[in-house]
Amino acid sequence: MDVRMVLGSPDNILLANNPDTGSGCLKHPCEDQDRSSSPSVLRSVTTTGKEGLLNRKRPFVGRCCHSCTPLSQERLFNPSIPSLGLRNVIYINETHTRHRGWLARRLSYVLFVLERDVRKDMFARNVVENVLNNSRLESAIVEVASEGASTDAESGVDSKAVSKVRRKARGFLQEMVANISPAFIRLTGWVLLKLFNGFFWSIQIHKGQLEMVKKAASEYNVPLVFLPVHKSHIDYLLITFILFCHNIKAPHIAAGNNLNIPILSTLIRKLGGFFIRRKLDETSDGKKDVLYRSLLHAYTEELLRQQQFLEVYLEGTRSRSGKPSPARAGMLSIVVDVLCANSIPDVLIVPVGISYDRIIEGNYNSEQLGKPKKNESLWGIACGVFRMLRKNYGCVRVDFTQPFSLKEYLDTQRSRHLQTSLTLEQILLPTIVAAQPDQAVFNGEDEDHLNSRDLSDEPWRRQVIANLAKHVLFTASKSSAIMSTHIVACLLLYRHRQGVLLSKLVEDFFNMKEEILSRDFDLGFSGNSEDVVMHALSLLGNCVNVTSTNRNTEFIIAPSNTVPALFELSFYSNGLFHVFIADAIIACSALALLREQSATSVSEQNSSSTLLSQERLIRRAAGLSHFLSNEVAVALPCQTLYQVFHDAITRLIEYGVLIVAEEDQEELSPSEEPWPKKFPEALAWRSDEDEEDSDFGDEQRDRYLKVSPSAEHQEFYTFLQRILTPVMEAYSGAAIFVHSLSSPMSEREYTHKLFKYLLTRTERGVAAYGESATHYLVKNTVRTFKELGVLKERREGSVCCLELSSTFLPQANRNKLLHYILGFGLL
Repeated sequence: MDVRMVLGSPDNILLANNPDTGSGCLKHPCEDQDRSSSPSVLRSVTTTGKEGLLNRKRPFVGRCCHSCTPLSQERLFNPSIPSLGLRNVIYINETHTRHRGWLARRLSYVLFVLERDVRKDMFARNVVENVLNNSRLESAIVEVASEGASTDAESGVDSKAVSKVRRKARGFLQEMVANISPAFIRLTGWVLLKLFNGFFWSIQIHKGQLEMVKKAASEYNVPLVFLPVHKSHIDYLLITFILFCHNIKAPHIAAGNNLNIPILSTLIRKLGGFFIRRKLDETSDGKKDVLYRSLLHAYTEELLRQQQFLEVYLEGTRSRSGKPSPARAGMLSIVVDVLCANSIPDVLIVPVGISYDRIIEGNYNSEQLGKPKKNESLWGIACGVFRMLRKNYGCVRVDFTQPFSLKEYLDTQRSRHLQTSLTLEQILLPTIVAAQPDQAVFNGEDEDHLNSRDLSDEPWRRQVIANLAKHVLFTASKSSAIMSTHIVACLLLYRHRQGVLLSKLVEDFFNMKEEILSRDFDLGFSGNSEDVVMHALSLLGNCVNVTSTNRNTEFIIAPSNTVPALFELSFYSNGLFHVFIADAIIACSALALLREQSATSVSEQNSSSTLLSQERLIRRAAGLSHFLSNEVAVALPCQTLYQVFHDAITRLIEYGVLIVAEEDQEELSPSEEPWPKKFPEALAWRSDEDEEDSDFGDEQRDRYLKVSPSAEHQEFYTFLQRILTPVMEAYSGAAIFVHSLSSPMSEREYTHKLFKYLLTRTERGVAAYGESATHYLVKNTVRTFKELGVLKERREGSVCCLELSSTFLPQANRNKLLHYILGFGLL
């Protein structure tokens, strides 16, 4: 049965219909009941068509880091900014223009775009000539010419060779540069108002966030660099459109050269796009292309020197999983180098979060099913636009975080001790192979701390740029609003996989909303929960099955069991993966420890097998977070894992899921102490302000925990474990498949065979979670096993082959790897 036919289209989603939501308080249509402030996931509500007032203030997301950029956090912000509320930027009428009357109402879109402040003198001039005269590029031209031409002892490099390389550089540059047209930006603004109103209910932004960006753009005489998450091709248009609507200069957008196709490339350039290679080392011999790199550096430097704004997507490509992809810091490193060379006084960095109810691409199922990505074409884009006009894609939310000074960030890093980065193999191999549990380090806590003066410039530079990219991507992801489809998909997959009554789904949806808000994540919707749930179900479409009960008075909602449907639901569920990831890792680590202790207690008759050492639990969680480093970032680079997991345990204790078992500690004799080693500087992450009037001494003592036996708490505990179970199932399948690698195999072939193996397990019902076989997860397992030292790369000509490392040639060690992974997953 089609869910859209049964449920219809809700008309009571406040953010979809109202241009402004006033203050930052999130309200529902019916406000006749008050609610308590206890943890919401563990609380039930009565859903009889009415909901109480949600008294919790809408969290203001996106403040910059108080640790890395304390001065920036105080700038541009004032206490009134959070209360400015939200605005639907595609809701335009005559009140948004300087004119009134019947004609103004009819021509409101035209008048609005004509009144936007966009002029030719805002943008860069003489770019090509200035770039070609750049000293760095001149040196690169001479270097390339000297490699490919004969030299003369008296005249040096052959002038003809230099001229040839210079012409080549000019050709590259003309293919690269943007050519912004204010008239075309206005025209595109009018077209987008028409189109966006056709297939989106609303595009919401926080007026307070835009106020900070607008103030930074007008009052600070430095360029802004926008760094958004990448979900869809619409991202490019969204950012430019929103800035245009608020009289903020359009940014130059770093676009992949896969979009450099006839006609479309001209349109992109006129909107500010400039094309860069997806891989900078595209030479016949695979070496670094010195000329192209220098050209890109000189072009970026020229744009920043002329105070142009940039828009760069650190992930490099759209996320195929719904989670942020690992950052690629190539363009960001150029910005850092330009600043460190004193070519510009400063740069303001603006991470941007983007959330969709439903992405216009629909889903990436064809790629997740192993099919190659289709190349972009003008015809394909035209067909896509035509399809979009016939559908509705719900709501969009864009969050601009507080701009912070890159110069301040770098200065802060110089004053800190840098921690040498260990490989995944160095961190986890003792735990997995040598049977030394809980030896994972916490961001270098067990290592030597090296001041930047003790490192050469290049290692320091690489470390700082990598940390900056992770910092920005983590902030942008955390600032991204949680959409209704994210919550519904997550509930259906990991709480009600066998189906649930619509009334129960609405109840759990309401509880989940409050839980998300309590963790300081914002929501991309508002309104009556029943209406919002129906809206989400209609957008999820064929991924959801709807059946009626015998009395036809209630509907049963269940996720479709087909592989494409599970892949698509997983994509949207991953939109809130980062909200619960720390708690989920703690829950899975607790499960692993309890299994381990239960096995020990059988042989040793230990009566305390249900007690968990908090310190040992955090250690085990740290190891799992390292193992999953290619799946999700758990902490900012300026945080320690100990801090994150200590907070997660504290939160679960407050919820009642974990219980401090102080009265049972007396049962443990000194010889049965389960934690063999205390943390060095266990709470070294605490700020100086926290040290005064603290009970630090009490926190130094290890404490023991129990999992609550309450059915309510067990339900939440199981839900947290289920969030990670598909990931662990993919890795356990990959660990089983490793046994079949008897001879070297190309990485492409190995990945393809592994994917087919996992997909077959899903189709035959061997794997409990069908979404564990996505191609994205398969590629991550291969990458993780290479970093862990399970697989070793070997070049055979131009082909990269994989083979088992010497450490994992013995079957016993491969079994230990599988045992380690299975310990964290649900049986």
